[in-house]
Amino acid sequence: MNKELLKGTTELMILNMLKREPMYGYGMIKNFELMSKGTFQFKEGTLYPILHALEKKGHIQSYWEQPETGRKRKYYRITEGGLGALETKAEEWKLFSGALNGLLGSEA
Repeated sequence: MNKELLKGTTELMILNMLKREPMYGYGMIKNFELMSKGTFQFKEGTLYPILHALEKKGHIQSYWEQPETGRKRKYYRITEGGLGALETKAEEWKLFSGALNGLLGSEA
């Protein structure tokens, strides 16, 4: 997958995933891979800077949790501001993908 194609959609994908449930970074990486049938394979070095940027914008919030078995993990959850950003980004995506599909026609 061309990394340039991913640039404009990673925040949308992360916010949408966190809308469903809070998750820790490695769990998100595995979830992206599973849900996309291997198309989206993020590396930690790609995901964490995006998570930090979303946190700085106030779209997500991090917290530490200690599962009964295992080590302490940093989880992320979407905020009210993040829900608004998700709605805006989803509308932008629908407009963009609809226009692109129209340009490509049924041959693509």
